[in-house]
Amino acid sequence: MPEDMYIYEYHLIAFALGFFLDQLIGDPMNFPHPIRLIGNLIGALDRRLLGNTDRKDRNPGSEKRKGVLLCFLVVLTTGIVTAAVTAAAYSFNRYAGIAAEAVLTCFILAAKSLKDESMKVFFALESGSVEDARKAVSMIVGRDTDRLDEKGIVRAAVETVAENTSDGVIAPMIYTFIGGPVLGFIYKAINTMDSMVGYRNERYEYFGWAAAKLDDAANFLPARISALFMILAAYTGGSRFSGRGALRIFIRDRYNHKSPNSAQTESACAGALGLRLGGDSYYFGKLVSKPCIGDALRTEERSDIPCSCRLMYITAYLVFALLCLIGGVICFL
Repeated sequence: MPEDMYIYEYHLIAFALGFFLDQLIGDPMNFPHPIRLIGNLIGALDRRLLGNTDRKDRNPGSEKRKGVLLCFLVVLTTGIVTAAVTAAAYSFNRYAGIAAEAVLTCFILAAKSLKDESMKVFFALESGSVEDARKAVSMIVGRDTDRLDEKGIVRAAVETVAENTSDGVIAPMIYTFIGGPVLGFIYKAINTMDSMVGYRNERYEYFGWAAAKLDDAANFLPARISALFMILAAYTGGSRFSGRGALRIFIRDRYNHKSPNSAQTESACAGALGLRLGGDSYYFGKLVSKPCIGDALRTEERSDIPCSCRLMYITAYLVFALLCLIGGVICFL
């Protein structure tokens, strides 16, 4: 067998180990996480390139160019560092390489952390503390949470799980399968840039333009793949989910969002659970009008949060099985 095929087999083994490692440990608390380092780099470049935006002589064209430079520097640095770490591990021996790649893959994926953070909201509601639930959901959503009642809290948590099924689980899984930790971390860097500077507010309207567009491009296919597999998960996941509802709402509402990608999985999840998601929300004290996604076939329940997590996990395992099948075929060709 050619040496490069052996290397691909090592990658496939590491990919599978990393996937299951994420299921087991997720993101350990108080452990240095590479995504935080990427976030620190973005923050430092933000301050260096954009600086103070209170001045009156701001130049939109210049800020856009600086935003493009930000994307270039973050992607290049992330790729070089990840490639160096992976190559150094494999230069020691194949077992060290597989172990390093598996750990890096675990850092890239976020299924368990997404479940854990959303379930904190569920447990707070179960304990009867709406205030604690507001605090818990504020850690995973961008909207204001101080006005949310219990149903609004449930909707916010479900929306986050649905959207991040693509951004935090399926998309990084696909990119890591294709290009190993290097491409996986490059995707995560793009996603992190969008979450930090990709806002259409006074500071980032021009500087964050490139990061937002790059994130849209990176998520275009993965978001649609995620939605299709979420629909399949709804068909196979048991009586709590409606596969027909997921397909119907996906076809109807998959573009009911300012982002071309976010409503893909949100619509599939809303249809699977028979809920209405989306709608108007407060951001930084301002009411923002947003279209609704799905039909309110029933009222929200606390149990919808663990149900959305279950749907996320089924989706992830279906995609994982397909990727492993593809990898196995490639190895044996």
